[in-house]
Amino acid sequence: AQVRTELLRLACSEPCGLRGALLDLCVEHGKACHDVGHIAADPAVVPTFQLTLVLRLDSRLWPKIQGLFASGPAFAPLKLSTGFRVMKKKLYSSEQLLIEEC
Repeated sequence: AQVRTELLRLACSEPCGLRGALLDLCVEHGKACHDVGHIAADPAVVPTFQLTLVLRLDSRLWPKIQGLFASGPAFAPLKLSTGFRVMKKKLYSSEQLLIEEC
C-alpha cells in the first residue's frame, strides 16, 4: 500500500498521470542494485517520466539467495524489507532527479 501511494503521489503532477510512467524495478542489498524488470504503464502513451522503484531484501537472507541473480531466472519467493526508495526522472524536462526515501 505504501509503494502504491508513493507512485500515485509522484504521478499526480504529470501530464498523463501514471499512464505516462516507465517503471523500473530493482532489488538492492548493500551497495549492489539488481534490475528485475521494466514496465510501461500504458504502452499506447508516450512516456513523460521514469520511476525507479528500489526494493530492499531482508539482509538476513542475502547470503542464501545471492546466486539467484547470477544463475538465470528463478521463481523462489524473496523476503523484502519494508523500506524502499523511489527515484523520479522527468523525460521532457531538465529538472533534477527527485529521490523519495520511504
